[in-house]
Amino acid sequence: MAEMLRFCAAAGLIRYSEAAVAAAECRGRRRWAAVRCSSRAIPGQEAASRLVAGVGAVGGAEGKGLAERLRLGSLVPDGLSYKESFVVRCYEVGINKTATVETIANLLQEVGCNHAQSVGFSTDGFATTPTMRKLRLIWVTSRMHIEIYKYPAWGDVVEIETWCQGEGRIGTRRDWILKDLATGEVIGRATSKWVMMNQDTRKLQRVSDEVREEYLVFCPRTPRLSFPEENNGSLKKIPKLADPAQYSRLGLVPRRADLDMNQHVNNVTYIGWVLESMPQEIIDTHELQTITLDYRRECQHDDAVDSLTSSEFAENGSTNGIATTKPHDQELQQFLHFLKSSGTGLEINRGRTEWRKLIR
Repeated sequence: MAEMLRFCAAAGLIRYSEAAVAAAECRGRRRWAAVRCSSRAIPGQEAASRLVAGVGAVGGAEGKGLAERLRLGSLVPDGLSYKESFVVRCYEVGINKTATVETIANLLQEVGCNHAQSVGFSTDGFATTPTMRKLRLIWVTSRMHIEIYKYPAWGDVVEIETWCQGEGRIGTRRDWILKDLATGEVIGRATSKWVMMNQDTRKLQRVSDEVREEYLVFCPRTPRLSFPEENNGSLKKIPKLADPAQYSRLGLVPRRADLDMNQHVNNVTYIGWVLESMPQEIIDTHELQTITLDYRRECQHDDAVDSLTSSEFAENGSTNGIATTKPHDQELQQFLHFLKSSGTGLEINRGRTEWRKLIR
């Protein structure tokens, strides 16, 4: 059965995503191993090219759904990453007339989900594999790191490339590179870590071999990182914010629109909550360059959240900067953030941001 599916996909008779899902539903592990081994048996780029040929075939657009045909995205030739272009809309820009960081984060999420759909996953939930759907397992974000070097303006076209890969035994990671489509300039990079959670018990679960085999066939064969530099910002630990914080915004409440299809507050909402406690003088004179968030506990629709922020001074050795204040006219400002439950005081999220001087 697996051999026939591989042949049909390689010949362009069916989409490779359909072959992958069918193989996973056939007694799964041995057949998935057969698909993966067969692709490895074909040297180098030829193996990946045959996989992609199956995905994009079936008489061109005839084998695609309407949304897939209208989307400006597709797998790259080797089949191991996905690119999609987006036009920045007027309601996606903020007070600086450029896309907000929430817009960027939403686009990262969108292209990640579209990548998963393009290989046959994510028909129910975010990038869930066939085995995950059977066992009611979902992916949840444990860390997100975003760096924006230049914010796109209304009407600009942004091209985003994304790919996923294994991250030890407990999760997976997804990386992104953002470019200005008109110039080819890299305007941002991002990386994230994800862990698996049972949708009913809300408890974390180790990634099984069955799930790993389902998605690794679509991942780069060797590690590929959007931040390959040693000691880059995505690797830095975030210390817990000292109490009391310099700035706070208390009693933030999730809206119904903040809940996602997994029935918890979407990870992009936390970015907005973190920024709510930023001092206004920084918002007026700087723009966000880097944000790193560690997600510690999920938030439900009836929770109230306190957002706390304090300065962080890497230069003088202080990690919280409570006793002294750094002049706000410096080019780069760093802050630590802490989200906690208003009722219990339990930690929900901790973060770090860096802000550069705004050039008007």
